[in-house]
Amino acid sequence: MIGKKTVVYTSGTFDMLHTNHLKMLRYARALGDILIVGVNTDELVASYKSTPIIPFEERMELLKALKWPDIVVPQKSLDHADKVKKLKFDIFVVGDDWAGKYDYLEKLGVSVVYFPYGDGVSSSALKKRIYDNYKKLMETADGHLPAAVDVRGKARR
Repeated sequence: MIGKKTVVYTSGTFDMLHTNHLKMLRYARALGDILIVGVNTDELVASYKSTPIIPFEERMELLKALKWPDIVVPQKSLDHADKVKKLKFDIFVVGDDWAGKYDYLEKLGVSVVYFPYGDGVSSSALKKRIYDNYKKLMETADGHLPAAVDVRGKARR
């Protein structure tokens, strides 16, 4: 708490910003007076999943442009114990795909909310859908050209 204001912290990769990100941010904002959003650095993300498609600096700017966050900060670690002391947040909101991971924050006086992320929409699912659609387009394009032409720029033999 800062003064008499409730501080909420949420964090994530926010790669390929989508509706579930927006729902979580709107929800987190409604829980308090100040919303701080941590954006995972590219190096941090690469330590536990594939590198983001949208570079870190651009993801930071996207979050800053939204109406819900009051402060957007880089996040270099998934351990939030040090952030509790520095940022003085009262509530931590994270997607329920991380359920149980941040329960340790409750011992530090922080309420942890695992936001029900919902089915279907995720950056990983979006990446797969884009890849699958691209693959289909390439197969369709291959079928519409003479056998000697390769749409990837090489002659077929």
